[in-house]
Amino acid sequence: MREKIIHKSADLFLSYGFKSVTMDDIANALGISKKTIYQHFENKTTLIEATTLYMFELISHGIDCICSLEKNPIEEIYDIKRFVMEHLKDEKSSPQYQLQKYYPKIYKSLRGKQFDLMYQCVKENLDRGISLGIYRDTIHVDFVTRIYFNCMLAIKDEDLFSKKTFSMNMLMENYIEYHVRGICTQKGLDILNNTIQKNQS
Repeated sequence: MREKIIHKSADLFLSYGFKSVTMDDIANALGISKKTIYQHFENKTTLIEATTLYMFELISHGIDCICSLEKNPIEEIYDIKRFVMEHLKDEKSSPQYQLQKYYPKIYKSLRGKQFDLMYQCVKENLDRGISLGIYRDTIHVDFVTRIYFNCMLAIKDEDLFSKKTFSMNMLMENYIEYHVRGICTQKGLDILNNTIQKNQS
């Protein structure tokens, strides 16, 4: 039952936001009493903690699987983006933003885990891209890795990018292209242009 509660909560939180969804909403969606939820989770905060950890581990595993395929580094970035967007439902409810605003301790803990995961993933992607001649060998890998992570957080900031004007998909597409164009060799630019064309068709 604990897993069922976590899965349904994740679905609701991603669709409607951490703040909007109540314990009653979760109980009703599962067809159980609120008391049953409280047998497994002390309060909403502990449920949110368990749910964000579950989502993080699910996405981490998916990213690891994509990286293990060892496609060319540019395709890999786009595949990861597609996978993350599918699992976060295009972030329509701005879960990261709501987590930061209403549950800062959980957000801080999650952000640390995300940084460790993304740092390793992006660094390996950059190192491989350089060795294949796709990325410039003059880039500062540690700097680019950290700036990539920070910009990924920044595009989820609704004060900077209002959902009324920018969809998460549009932000991700534009940011990834911006990032890759800045580090590519001519060989990499050819692959990037082909990848964009393929994604648009």
